[in-house]
Amino acid sequence: MPNVAFHTLGCKVNHYETEAIWQLFSDRGYERVDFERPSDVYVINTCTVTNTGDKKSRQVIRRAIRKNPDAVICVTGCYAQTSPGEIMDIPGVDIVVGTQDRVKMLDYIEQFKKERQPINGVTNIMKNRVYEELDVPAFTDRTRASLKIQEGCNNFCTFCIIPWARGLMRSRDPEAVVSQAQQLVDAGYKEIVLTGIHTGGYGEDMKDYNLAMLLRELDKRVQGLKRIRISSIEASQITDDVIEVLNDSDKIVRHLHIPLQSGSDTVLKRMRRKYTTEFYKERIDRIKEALPGLAITSDVIVGFPGETEEEFMETYNFVKEIGYSELHVFPFSKRTGTPAARMKDQIDDEIKHERVRRLIDLSDQQAKEYASQYEGEVLEMIPEEHSRDEEGRLVGYTDNYLKVKISGSDDLIGEIVRVKITKAGYPYNIGEFVRVMDEPSQVSLSS
Repeated sequence: MPNVAFHTLGCKVNHYETEAIWQLFSDRGYERVDFERPSDVYVINTCTVTNTGDKKSRQVIRRAIRKNPDAVICVTGCYAQTSPGEIMDIPGVDIVVGTQDRVKMLDYIEQFKKERQPINGVTNIMKNRVYEELDVPAFTDRTRASLKIQEGCNNFCTFCIIPWARGLMRSRDPEAVVSQAQQLVDAGYKEIVLTGIHTGGYGEDMKDYNLAMLLRELDKRVQGLKRIRISSIEASQITDDVIEVLNDSDKIVRHLHIPLQSGSDTVLKRMRRKYTTEFYKERIDRIKEALPGLAITSDVIVGFPGETEEEFMETYNFVKEIGYSELHVFPFSKRTGTPAARMKDQIDDEIKHERVRRLIDLSDQQAKEYASQYEGEVLEMIPEEHSRDEEGRLVGYTDNYLKVKISGSDDLIGEIVRVKITKAGYPYNIGEFVRVMDEPSQVSLSS
């Protein structure tokens, strides 16, 4: 029985796609082995979001070649899509497939075994208008199921290479989304995370169909689904329809990740983001009305070319005003091939890191404030794994995205349980187990 080993770099979408590629190998009779072991085939799913992503991808490719020089080395993903030539130049790489035509990978392997000639299977992604169906009936890591609903992005922000790596916006057929969601629930998953390159843009390339409609269908038609989480949504995609669905549904969780990138209108303009801070705030206010207690997480880039101290302070104060439950703060990093990498007034690394630190301090403070509202409250969570500390407690997320540690047995992993938050904090809250959700609460029977 031939075997295959995988290594995934980068985002949730890549992890989803690795699982889908593994499915293709499994159907052809392959066995999956750990990447650190000798294998007949190595598949490296690469990332290109930063120059460091490229570098890490190259390191992993070389590691695989050293492990078994006779193995077939397949490279796929975003870096493969944008720089196939660079990858083909690494001695020992046999097959390169980009972010489409993954289905052909196994045929390429057979072809390579016969001909022993390297194969470059990368085609022009910008010409592609069709979503590539890749099914994942279950995940190797048991607890959270991602469901990819769209591919590509039409935004072309000045700092971002992703449209060139992923192509333009393509939505997955709603029926395929619903049927895969059902498959995942049947496999035992209680929560599904809707994911994509520009998830909230779902349906923008379709006639008379949108994200709100898809959310309603999932809510109505998927039997046994308990939680729906949207991995990320742009402020401009939070339509009145989406707000209405959030308001009506008892399955969509109280957490949205809404990227901000900057709280300064002049910086947003240089980034070529499609909104102003005023518009962003108006949308946030509307959602908070519809969903009291909503956790909002976000991404911010600090030290974008030309960012003055005043512009940074605008971001700082805007973040303060919104009140996030958690922020991901990144120093701007030059991505070769993007307009922002060529802009004048690049910010000094020291200034960048100092600004990042100030914003992370603010974010930590906000995260603690958000969590502290729930001390003493009972919330629902899904334990996912054991914590890495000596107590080995179970760790998972509540519906409003608080990370909680509880003591409990392994059979709680993947179940929805009620927990009481005994000590709020950040990054972890401590909770105590109350009961499993599907168990009826104890009712005394009076005769």
